[in-house]
Amino acid sequence: MRWPLLILLVLAMGATAYVLVRGVMNMASGKDLTGEQSQKWMQRRVLFQGLAVVIVILLLVVAGSSGR
Repeated sequence: MRWPLLILLVLAMGATAYVLVRGVMNMASGKDLTGEQSQKWMQRRVLFQGLAVVIVILLLVVAGSSGR
C-alpha cells in the first residue's frame, strides 16, 4: 500500500512544481494584464499541493498502522 502512495506523492509534487514554474513564467511574461491566468495557475498549484498533503497524511496513517 505504501508504494502506490509514494508514487502518487512524487507525481503530485512534480505537478505542483510544474504548475508553480508555469505560473511564474506566465506572470513574468507580462501578457496577463487582468491576472486571470495567474489566478488559474495559483488555484491549480494549491490543488496539487493539497493533494500532496493528503497523500502524506495517508502515508503516515499507513506507516503508523503497520507498527513500524
